Amino acid sequence: MLTKSQARLFFIIGTVLCAGTFLFLTVDTLLKVPTQTRSANLTPAVERGKEIWDKNNCMGCHTILGEGAYYAPELTKVYERRGPEWIRVFIKDPQAMFPGERKMVKYNFTDDQISDIIAYFKWIGEIDLNGFPPKPSLASGVTVPTGTTAKITPPEKYNQICVACHALEGRGGNVGPALDGVGTRRDAAYLDRWLSDPAAIKPGTAMPKLPLTDAERKDLVNFLSALK
Repeated sequence: MLTKSQARLFFIIGTVLCAGTFLFLTVDTLLKVPTQTRSANLTPAVERGKEIWDKNNCMGCHTILGEGAYYAPELTKVYERRGPEWIRVFIKDPQAMFPGERKMVKYNFTDDQISDIIAYFKWIGEIDLNGFPPKPSLASGVTVPTGTTAKITPPEKYNQICVACHALEGRGGNVGPALDGVGTRRDAAYLDRWLSDPAAIKPGTAMPKLPLTDAERKDLVNFLSALK
């Protein structure tokens, strides 16, 4: 049993220790904030992207940094998960990427505004959130067996954009047709024309005209032609 003076001393010492610990942790947290938030990367483009995000009430459907609604996908790591090219194509026309499925509004943003949004997503994705959100247990790409011991490595554009709509070996989207064996069904010339302008070959197709350079289109044609 503590005496009254001992109890008073215990209370004072405990209070000082707890207050000191609290102040130390507070200062330590504040010192780590610039590093963890990558504040040095807060460019004007990032700030404009944040303004666009707020102005259009994107959190009314999406979640970011654990806050927002759960109607649409969580976007904290969307830059890492999808890449800038996929994000750009999707924002330009959400329905073209997922015809009949996505309910996202087509905002008709300019190219510069989309670039700002992408910059914002990139900055958000680089913040050190101590492992949040956890990475999904999904393959980020595909490696396709060719019937031999050799492997075909998909071009970067395939893993950035094509897998969102097309499946290969059971992995990928189900909006467009599966690409298994496409090289036996279509020759390289047809694939090149198709990737250049899908609507010119098949009017009304759900396949969007992708923003591909000549080199990127050639890589995709070579890859798809080898899928036999």
